[in-house]
Amino acid sequence: MKAEEIRKLTSDEMERKVVDLQQELFNLRFQHKTKQLDNPKKLMFVKRDIARIMTILAESGKSSDR
Repeated sequence: MKAEEIRKLTSDEMERKVVDLQQELFNLRFQHKTKQLDNPKKLMFVKRDIARIMTILAESGKSSDR
C-alpha cells in the first residue's frame, strides 16, 4: 500500500487497517514458524505497511495540534 493511498483514507479507516494488518502479521508469523509460509518477504511488506500507516497517523495528529 502506497503512502498516497493511505493519505486518502480517514483516520478511522487507517486505524481499522492497522488492526487488520496486525492480525495478518500474526497469522503470517504463525505460518512462518510452522513452515507453511510460501513467501517470507510478505512479513516484511506487512510490517512496512503498518509502519507507513502509523507514521501518517502520527503526522496528521501533530498537524491538527497546531
